[in-house]
Amino acid sequence: MKHSERQSIFIEPVSHPIVGTIAPPGSKSLTNRALVCAALADGRSTLTGALDSDDTRVMIASLKRLGISVQSSDAAETLVVDGTAGRFAVDRADLFVGNSGTTIRFLTAMVALGKGKFTLDGVARMRERPIADLLDALNQLGTSASSLAGNGCPPVTIEGTGLAGGRAKVRSSISSQYLSGLLMAAPLANSPVQISVDGPLVSRTYVDMTLALMKSFGIACDVNDSPPSFKLPGGQVYSPCDYAIEPDASAASYFWAAAAITKGRVTVPGLSTASLQGDVGFVDCLEKMGCEVTRGADSITVSGPERLLGIDVDMNTVSDTAQTLATTALFADGPTTIRGIGHNRFKETDRIGNLAIELRKLGAEVAELDDGLTIHPGPPRAARIETYDDHRMAMSLALAGLRIPGVEISNPGCTAKTYPCYWDDLCRLVGT
Repeated sequence: MKHSERQSIFIEPVSHPIVGTIAPPGSKSLTNRALVCAALADGRSTLTGALDSDDTRVMIASLKRLGISVQSSDAAETLVVDGTAGRFAVDRADLFVGNSGTTIRFLTAMVALGKGKFTLDGVARMRERPIADLLDALNQLGTSASSLAGNGCPPVTIEGTGLAGGRAKVRSSISSQYLSGLLMAAPLANSPVQISVDGPLVSRTYVDMTLALMKSFGIACDVNDSPPSFKLPGGQVYSPCDYAIEPDASAASYFWAAAAITKGRVTVPGLSTASLQGDVGFVDCLEKMGCEVTRGADSITVSGPERLLGIDVDMNTVSDTAQTLATTALFADGPTTIRGIGHNRFKETDRIGNLAIELRKLGAEVAELDDGLTIHPGPPRAARIETYDDHRMAMSLALAGLRIPGVEISNPGCTAKTYPCYWDDLCRLVGT
């Protein structure tokens, strides 16, 4: 039986340091951003190294419903996109996005360029995830964007005759993806767009990633950092291009953590300090815990220490790896405090509250903070881990089973959201 078909799996502890090299699949964040930029380009783009997962499949399916051709080959790692320069073949579409935050936020902004009525909806959890801040900003730019339930959550409807342009303020304290969606749509507005950030901006590295993707497709943006604001000339055209997508740095965090936990050594090729993905900064956290990090021109290697140290760290810019560090903290000497991730409560699940529940099952004492949690390692114990249909809960907490006998992961198939081959890759690296 395949891992994706099982109700649960047991993780077998290892008695040896994990040593090896492994390349995760393409970045989900980069793949979905590249798909939007390519769809808005005037002509054909080829994306290589793309991720094939639930999140990217719902993005591709939605683009096709808008009349944009996306052809795949090489086990869906190569995508050929025929962009339509923001001119959609339909004036009405119902788009289903599953539980993909990038898809609904990017496409809500993108369809505002169209003429007609577009509705976006997802699974039950998606209907609980806020999107009002993005809708407010789109309304400021001359479209009609609303939450059908009136609660600021999906399903949402966009009606209009194109994005007029102008000035908008967007709150990005819950997700930087609101801002990223606006930035990608703004160049095709009818007039110049100026976007300013109202309040704190979480996960700034993901905004930088968006701007870098846009630049690769020929889009100019004037950025002011203090306070954050962005000016984009209207009436720009995305240029088609061939774009190579990096391996997923968030996914790499699991394998680097495996090295830390088992006193091993793991190399991930294709990533470096020059990566567009801020999550490569996860290795900085491991370094503070005592790991040795070797940063090459095209690879990063983590070697686990004899003794892991507890740390106090702000993970706002690398929040998708907070669960990985929390699991690593189970094996540290002393407590670990993770701060700056209050927005993680609005992800696929409450990644603070529910993470605390599962860490306690494994023997830790956990105190929840407004913006994070403090983990005091305790005597480890076996546990059945609930994953809350959250891919990162499954992948990160599975690492505890490399050291603790009797760790069972429920619903392992939820990793298909961003990493369908995770269990196979973990088994191959571990050697079981």
